[in-house]
Amino acid sequence: MPARLVYARVGVRDRRRWSGPMSIALLLVGLFATGAGLGQATGTLTWPPWGSGSEPPPRAFPVLEPSPPIRIRIPSIDVRAPVHAVGLASDGTIAVPALHLHNEAAWYERGPTPGQFGPAIIVGHADTRTGPSVFHDLSRLRPGATIEVTRRDRRVAVFKVNSIERFAKTGLPPDRVYGDYSRPSLRLITCGGRWLGTGIGYEDNLVVFASLTATRRA
Repeated sequence: MPARLVYARVGVRDRRRWSGPMSIALLLVGLFATGAGLGQATGTLTWPPWGSGSEPPPRAFPVLEPSPPIRIRIPSIDVRAPVHAVGLASDGTIAVPALHLHNEAAWYERGPTPGQFGPAIIVGHADTRTGPSVFHDLSRLRPGATIEVTRRDRRVAVFKVNSIERFAKTGLPPDRVYGDYSRPSLRLITCGGRWLGTGIGYEDNLVVFASLTATRRA
């Protein structure tokens, strides 16, 4: 049966919010392991939730029922890649794709699926020792660019980029990255900034903030 499509407006509260020990772990422990070039989540509350220096998302938007993502497409930077699920790493942070899957993106399976209320998180490597990886060109994205995520239910969730921002590993703002449940949204995250060496990785996180604007059948 096709996923039910609901139209809502900003201000509707979602009951499927991350809660309890899991949300505390994500907020206080961090988002990614340092060795992968993706840093820890710390910071203070900020507003607006869609990212500084950009226009707020449209007030009317579709909302989809849960369904895991299977592919991602970003036409403006020629990204077409499978998406697989990841959970938590052994240290309690969000896992990243295995190196042999560096040309695939990974969706954090304990958060919202793309199209649900809240921020669906998809991560990917920028590069490896053998060359560029799936999110190598994420920094070239610009506000207004389109991101298409195909889900297992054969619906495509279409997102519009609101902003592309870089944060120091110790300065990733948790409320903006995975605390905004005002609408369905997407976060693409990879590493960025200077390479600090083996065992340390890159100094920054690159985060793309995007909002759901449309859906269609695959």
